[in-house]
Amino acid sequence: MNYTKQDAKAYAKAHFTGVWAATLTPFNRDGTVDEAAMRANLQHWMGTLKLGGLFVCGKQGEFFSMSLAERKRSFEVAAQVAADLGRSRTVMSCSDTNLDTVLELGRHAQAVGADWIVVHSPVLHFGADTDETIYEYYRHISEQLDIGIAMWNHPDCGYLMSPQLCARIAALPNIVAIKYSVPRSMYSELSRLVGDQIQVSTASEEEWLDNIEELGWRLYLCSTPPLLLQTAADQRINDYTRLAFEGRFAEARAVRDSLEPARQAFKACKPLGKPQAHSKYWLELLGLAGGPVRRPLLQLTEDEKALIREQFALSGLKLG
Repeated sequence: MNYTKQDAKAYAKAHFTGVWAATLTPFNRDGTVDEAAMRANLQHWMGTLKLGGLFVCGKQGEFFSMSLAERKRSFEVAAQVAADLGRSRTVMSCSDTNLDTVLELGRHAQAVGADWIVVHSPVLHFGADTDETIYEYYRHISEQLDIGIAMWNHPDCGYLMSPQLCARIAALPNIVAIKYSVPRSMYSELSRLVGDQIQVSTASEEEWLDNIEELGWRLYLCSTPPLLLQTAADQRINDYTRLAFEGRFAEARAVRDSLEPARQAFKACKPLGKPQAHSKYWLELLGLAGGPVRRPLLQLTEDEKALIREQFALSGLKLG
């Protein structure tokens, strides 16, 4: 780590910024992790696309189907590629239903040179005294680890954390950010409550520019658009972000709006219940490694692949 636990917030404010993307994990046909393909993808995303950083082994990366050893190895590979390139950063997803696993992954992330970790809010099967349970969950993790921690809340855990609860957790010494997948009114309120204390972000690329202009955000954390709707020859998300950071909002909006055909093409061919398989096939059309998904996820049908190819051709993305 390049910072102490007590300096975690200040370091994140300075460096946990820009456009980040959630990685996909390439598997071989026999189900094993394709490490060579993973490394090549990471080099493209960090080096060619020059993303601010990568969110490694999250839901898009199918962490729930991976062994503990596979998740640890993914951390190692991503941290090494980032170190070799010397510019991009990593946040390792240590989310799990088992708290001991979360802590083991967090310690491993610290040891291999990750910049930060992200931990999803816990799945609470009975939900009694939810706020106190969630606060104690993050307080304990914060106490046990030195590395900077990003919270992560999404409706699929069964509840939404209130802005007030998030702000309370944000006061812990090494809580540095949140990926807050909630309605805009909620994340706007949290931004007001925490000020400069932590970086607040959400997964919606469509809202990113408005959030820079209206809320002063400096971090997009994160989903797959930065790596699925950009190529070596076409980096409009990076471009409009740079323009917005420079205060050139009219120019930024023109660039953002020009990407709408690609957004619509991507959405138009997304089969219900198969987000990872869809993204991986789109990634293959970009010339990168996708591969199959792992059970319990379902593979694409041939008809679904045909529709994706059709819409990809209409996206307007420049492949170079």
